[in-house]
Amino acid sequence: MRDLPLQPYQNFMSKLADISGQIIRDAYHAIPNIVLKQDQSPVTEIDLAVEMALRAQITENYPTHGIIGEEYDDVNPDAEFVWVLDPIDGTQSFMIGRPIFGTLISLMHQGEPVLGLIDQPITGERWLGVGGGECLYGGDVIHTRACAALSEATLCTTSPDLFDVEQFKQFKTIRGKSRHAIYGGDCYSYGLLARGRVDVVIECGLKLHDFSALAPIIHSAGGIMTDWQGKAITQQSDGNVVVCGDARLHRQILEMLREG
Repeated sequence: MRDLPLQPYQNFMSKLADISGQIIRDAYHAIPNIVLKQDQSPVTEIDLAVEMALRAQITENYPTHGIIGEEYDDVNPDAEFVWVLDPIDGTQSFMIGRPIFGTLISLMHQGEPVLGLIDQPITGERWLGVGGGECLYGGDVIHTRACAALSEATLCTTSPDLFDVEQFKQFKTIRGKSRHAIYGGDCYSYGLLARGRVDVVIECGLKLHDFSALAPIIHSAGGIMTDWQGKAITQQSDGNVVVCGDARLHRQILEMLREG
């Protein structure tokens, strides 16, 4: 990973975020048109416009690369380099004008995410994580915070409704032993963890476009992100994730999940 020439891709990723951010800012204060997809999740015309604009840029600049996005069909998903796009992660927050959504952009190399970006264009926040390198928040290098015990931890998840019955039972046990539990946030919670503001994020049922950008951000900030079995995040991951700023806390939570 360290031998890959990632700087040109980092620059291009930031350019993509500038493009998506402008589209979102221009539309943010208007009431969006909302359509329900087959899975009953909402999508707006802005989700579609952002992803289409980013796909056009990638196709023009890197025609041999693959593209996997939330809203349109995959293009060359088995390519050596694949861009993964979530135009608005947290569409429901965007719909009601709550600025805790974000655009997610990642670059995978041979099925592993090596670059990840979260852009929150309304607050002007941007996280850029380089696998094996540093995590930048704006122009500053950031780090997760130390927290070895669940009893001292602040835990986040987007919604308890995203767990099935057995998963929620396990989550509830972990939640009950944490100091604070906060709901909502989608990708923004992962950015907060990278900044050392929260300690744990536990989620289930994420898609590749939801989690691919997050792993490089978390790891480059000093945290750890795996599936519920402790396996590394790859293109084949099942979307059930445990994310901690401190590896000691991560081991504790994995043990609790194994115990059921």
